[in-house]
Amino acid sequence: MVSSRGHRPVSYPGRVSTSLGTLQGLVVLALALAAFVLQLFALFDALRQRRDAFPAAGKQTKRLWVILLVIAAAVGFASLPGGPLGPLNLLNIVAVVIAGVYLADVRPAVRGGTGQSSYGSW
Repeated sequence: MVSSRGHRPVSYPGRVSTSLGTLQGLVVLALALAAFVLQLFALFDALRQRRDAFPAAGKQTKRLWVILLVIAAAVGFASLPGGPLGPLNLLNIVAVVIAGVYLADVRPAVRGGTGQSSYGSW
């Protein structure tokens, strides 16, 4: 759409629109934020655990997991829309996998859970 002066209207980032591109942008933003929140949750959970619980559960040391999760959270932050990496990149996928492995495997073992209910295993 051209104004009476022959100029196109200026489009501003963050402006609400009903176009499909904006919907896709919102989905990417939601996924990037969800990944970053997952990475932060894993990091803060690892920081709260006892140092001796990691080797006792047969897992790597707390120091290694905290280092991995700090790097994962930093990559997640840099991968937010507008960041230097962009939301859909291989480093962010690896960072989400690291946080997921911690939450699915290491966290239950460190917290003393065996993965079995009181009724036995599956």
